[in-house]
Amino acid sequence: MSGSYNDLLVLCSLLIAILASYTALHMASHVATAGRTAARWWLAGGACAMGLGIWSMHFVGMLAFSLPIPLGYDLAITLYSMLLAIGASAFALWLVSRERMPWRHWATGSLLMGGGIALMHYTGMAALRMQPGIAYDPVWFSASILIAVAASAAALWIAFRLRGEHRGHQIGRIAAAVVMGLAIVGMHYTGMAAARFAPDSICGAAGDGGLPANWLAVLVIVVTVAIIGITLVVSVLDRQMQLRTAHLADSLAEANRELMQAALHDPLTRLPNRMLLQNRIEHAIVSSQRTRQPFAVMFMDLDGFKAVNDACGHQTGDALLVEVGNRIRGRLRAQDTLARLGGDEFVLLAHVDEPQDAAMLAETIVAEVDRPYRIDALDLHVTVSVGIALYPADGDSERELMAHADAAMYHAKNAGRNGSMFFAPSMNTAARQQLTLLNDLRQAIERGQLLLHYQPKFVAPDYPVIGAEALLRWQHPELGTLAPDVFIGLAERSGLIVPIGDWVIEEACAQLRRWHDAGHGDWTMAVNLSPAQFTAPTLLGTVAGALERHRIPAEKLTLEITENIAMRDIEASLVILDALSALGVRISIDDFGTGYSSLLYLKRLPAAELKIDREFVRDLEVDSDDAAIVSSIIALGQTLNLKVVAEGVETAGQQRHLSALGCDFLQGYLLGRPMPADRFAADMRDHVPGLEH
Repeated sequence: MSGSYNDLLVLCSLLIAILASYTALHMASHVATAGRTAARWWLAGGACAMGLGIWSMHFVGMLAFSLPIPLGYDLAITLYSMLLAIGASAFALWLVSRERMPWRHWATGSLLMGGGIALMHYTGMAALRMQPGIAYDPVWFSASILIAVAASAAALWIAFRLRGEHRGHQIGRIAAAVVMGLAIVGMHYTGMAAARFAPDSICGAAGDGGLPANWLAVLVIVVTVAIIGITLVVSVLDRQMQLRTAHLADSLAEANRELMQAALHDPLTRLPNRMLLQNRIEHAIVSSQRTRQPFAVMFMDLDGFKAVNDACGHQTGDALLVEVGNRIRGRLRAQDTLARLGGDEFVLLAHVDEPQDAAMLAETIVAEVDRPYRIDALDLHVTVSVGIALYPADGDSERELMAHADAAMYHAKNAGRNGSMFFAPSMNTAARQQLTLLNDLRQAIERGQLLLHYQPKFVAPDYPVIGAEALLRWQHPELGTLAPDVFIGLAERSGLIVPIGDWVIEEACAQLRRWHDAGHGDWTMAVNLSPAQFTAPTLLGTVAGALERHRIPAEKLTLEITENIAMRDIEASLVILDALSALGVRISIDDFGTGYSSLLYLKRLPAAELKIDREFVRDLEVDSDDAAIVSSIIALGQTLNLKVVAEGVETAGQQRHLSALGCDFLQGYLLGRPMPADRFAADMRDHVPGLEH
């Protein structure tokens, strides 16, 4: 008895085989990459989907086959064949999810999987319960077994190779699914070709509780496509979720790396910052204690950088710092650490064998920095002073080594700059004095040792007193009255400058209230702001609080900031200055003419006053360039409707010249020196307006 095939159902069986193969490849990647618990669930789900796909392909293929007798299928045997397909699929997925698949495991797995699929096929054929039984041609039967084993071997190898998620694997899976589908279909129809049906055969399952062929077709196709489709959709969605999670994890890791970079590196030069340098020095100390390998800490400060920064602007200064860092780094070894502490200060941690090695490295750095620079079409030149401290000879802690290298650097500067110097114990005296002075400064406010002197400010040309500028002094119990240049640098480096500046604002407003109560209601008070105080978030509250507590009209308080502070970050400066101006406080641009102001930016500043730097006033009578600069500044102020103040007036000639140019206010030793508040009031009572000093 011979049979025939329905071409449409044959095509359906091929498509189901390809879909099942693609789903199996997709599931293999889940089983391989998921965690232990999730992998078990994916293995179970994948085995069911893959097994059901192979099984359904088999039965759709059998439905495509017809004999001239009614056909049916035994339910129990049919379910047994489906379980065989699921078992073979589970084994295959488990095998390809292993980290390694040696060729012996691959060969054994191919035999077991191929045998399982063949057993599923011939068990399904037995579900027909043909009478007499089906005979099989030995050649075609053997060929079907070989095809099953070969198809299994190919499937295992392809699934193992494509189980990851890499670029190109998607196309590879589609191509592999087509190959695997053709192999599975080929095995099935080879097995069908091996079947021989006797002419008088009948199907025992056709009318004896077996499943009718039409119902089996609907059941197999609908259920199989639904299960495989749902499984594939879930698998794809889960893979997309994993990819998205992985992308988010990568983004988070990148953000963490950037945060770590920002936390441990200087944002301008990308060099390690103080925190990372401290950590590496501490590690170097621990390593040196174990290996007896010495190392050097070199503290470097650029000579002449401030002049470049003031003359050419902060953008050029920043570019110069980056170039200096690159030059020094280019002379170092991989194990050395170059850090930027801030400003123009760099520190090098260098592993050396002998002090001579440190000296040679320092000489190399000095020579490298000394070479000319070309930045923004400008020829620039700076040098470097280097202080060297050796471990363990010059200190046994990070703090000591840094302090001693810093002390040696200052001695190198005092010795003429552009050179290096090793730390010597005698340098500790100066360092100790600075440390003692810093400790005393921390307690100066509480002990009432800070005081203000006041330099009068006069209106030109008749010179009535209009107010005063508050100037800080420190009445040290042992060293006497100290000028700001002795301790302001210490205050700025230690962070004390903000509370000291707040005290100055408070005390200046209190003194102005006393003068107003004494009948000098038209007097004003000018207070200088340091860079740190200007950017402190508490500044606005400090100023507003002092004005309110002492009942000072806001327009009577002038806050002076240098031109360089205002131009350092113009947008941030505008926010702060606008907030101060909103209080009614007057803003004065101090040291005008020494920085790098843009007239466009100057016009945007809510300033009421320009203050000519004393360097231009000093040679006003003998230097035509200074005279031209002063004249230009005064003309600029008049054009922008700004008052102009000249400080450092020390001769009658300077006074007359400035008055003739139209300068609004004058300050200087000629007119009045800084003095305590009680003396200021007495001297100003005796001052006769219009009298030249």
